[in-house]
Amino acid sequence: MNLNPIFESAREAGRKLNLLSAEKKDAVLRAVADEAEARTEELLAANRRDLERMDPADPMYDRLKLTAARIAGIAADMRNVASLPSPLGEVLGRTTRPNGMTIEKVRVPFGVVGVIYEARPNVSFDVFGLCFKTGNASVLKGGHDARCSNEAIVGLIRGVLSREGIDPAAATLLPADREATAALLGAQGYVDLLIPRGSSSLIRYVRENARIPVIETGAGICHTYFDRAGDTEKGARIVCNAKTRRVSVCNALDCLIVHADRLGDLPALCGAMADRNVIVYADPRAYDALEGHYPGRLLEHATQESFGTEFLDYKMAVRTVDSLEEALEHIGRYSSGHSEAIVTEDGEAAREFRLRVDAACVYVNVSTAFTDGAQFGLGAEIGISTQKLHARGPMALAELTSYKYLITGDGQTRE
Repeated sequence: MNLNPIFESAREAGRKLNLLSAEKKDAVLRAVADEAEARTEELLAANRRDLERMDPADPMYDRLKLTAARIAGIAADMRNVASLPSPLGEVLGRTTRPNGMTIEKVRVPFGVVGVIYEARPNVSFDVFGLCFKTGNASVLKGGHDARCSNEAIVGLIRGVLSREGIDPAAATLLPADREATAALLGAQGYVDLLIPRGSSSLIRYVRENARIPVIETGAGICHTYFDRAGDTEKGARIVCNAKTRRVSVCNALDCLIVHADRLGDLPALCGAMADRNVIVYADPRAYDALEGHYPGRLLEHATQESFGTEFLDYKMAVRTVDSLEEALEHIGRYSSGHSEAIVTEDGEAAREFRLRVDAACVYVNVSTAFTDGAQFGLGAEIGISTQKLHARGPMALAELTSYKYLITGDGQTRE
């Protein structure tokens, strides 16, 4: 499949975005938000066609589903992005050399940003909004499960762009098939940056096969360690929120680690999750502590595979440890580097946890559900980077820019 003409159109559209003022871009984003709300029923109808093909019991069903409230939230996020200052042109550094030459380091767009994602149609809006604000054309490769939803969304966006006199190729949706994925992975000279969002298998496939720069995002194997000095009431709230707020997102809790001295508090820590039918895979000591206090139909013995699994479902592993050191070793072995939390009233334990846990987001007495660009005050996000080059954690406006050096002089030449 030769998609190079499509990629070239996106690249040309990206070059034109540099000519738009920040005010014009913000006005377009607000227009897209207005259009999304005005055409809510149309978007929901397209989404229903996708939902009809998916089993409601599938955890991905919640990711795929749009509602009027979710569309209103998407519109609000788009307006929020429009209200934020643009990072473009920000001077990151300035120096004057002894010969009088001035050097400035300035934020600029990447150019064309490609995103591969699965059954999350809201990503189409998020990616476009953040890319457009930062002067990047967006090339979107959604999954087959969300094909109708994505076509309706990108059609809406392109309609607004055309009405505003902007090249609609600034928002390009690729076909929802494997051939398009392969073409995007090899789009050298056209796509400047590729961001996969989705399961660990998708991210691994992109990393192993892409011929263009990739930033890994999304896969979250998240832990919460309930320390020997943890507050039970805080812990119960944090654990339940991190696990059940939305099980299909990357910041959801996968493994509760509990200090052996606090096994008596384990029923209280897990109690609220029984009402949400969370299956608990407990190691032997945790199983004994929960048996008779947690519904038997929801309590199972953990296996080795229970740990290091991103469940994306109403399931959670429980591991018992005898020390903070053992908890840190467990996290170091199984963490995906996304979000990790400790519940403790011991300042020294909190300090050591922060120092030694190698993850994009490290929490003390806070739910991992807060790993989100909007919650961090960054506006919407394009994903949570779990790597360390260029960007780490929520990738918002600043993370969708590169930089270049601007050098000014008055006839200087080099000997």
